[in-house]
Amino acid sequence: MTEQPPRILLADDQTLVRTGFRMILGADGIDVVAEATNGAEAVEAVRRTRPDVVLMDVRMPEMDGLEATRRILTGAPDQPRVIILTTFDLDRYVYAALSAGASGFLLKDVTPEHLTAAVRTVRTGDALLAPAITRRLVQRFTQRGSDTAALHRDLASLTPRELEVLSLLARGLSNAELATRLHLAEATVKTHVARILAKLGLRDRVQAVIVAYETGLVSVGSGEAAQQSTEQT
Repeated sequence: MTEQPPRILLADDQTLVRTGFRMILGADGIDVVAEATNGAEAVEAVRRTRPDVVLMDVRMPEMDGLEATRRILTGAPDQPRVIILTTFDLDRYVYAALSAGASGFLLKDVTPEHLTAAVRTVRTGDALLAPAITRRLVQRFTQRGSDTAALHRDLASLTPRELEVLSLLARGLSNAELATRLHLAEATVKTHVARILAKLGLRDRVQAVIVAYETGLVSVGSGEAAQQSTEQT
């Protein structure tokens, strides 16, 4: 049975952006089920249309994309995946949105191929960001007393091996690199990552990286030697 294409909600206050993205997605067989011009409309449209993925602009009138993301991903069953749209690389709002549960971010000048691939990636449950890219975000914006939507998690539920996996994951290692470092099968590493996410109540490894820094398991600068990777869970 062929998998159905993801159903998309576009939330952006710029008509040209929505039109362009809708044309790109439609050309790849991806259906845009609703559009929104602000965060409040996006929250209502998610409840009404139940999309698989939301493409969410950060800066919109009435309610911004960050608050809309929080409301969409808090408490509701069958939550969609949220991809944050921004014109600025490493925007402070992007980090806060990831903390709130977004599955990644895209710059608005993304290529058509990258846009459609990103939508399909998060629809399957993967995070859009490579761990090393997330680590750059965390290192830039995780500061004591900063105004961020911190994820507070108790790491006591993790086994010593799971803590080790989380620590290395936060330094930017891919599953294959984790397997090599720990002398484990890659399937075993994936099992450890899945258990970490389940125990900590996290959506994906993007949030796992954030938690590792915000709980002090990994400190800023400790992962500089880690190789950048694009492999996802």
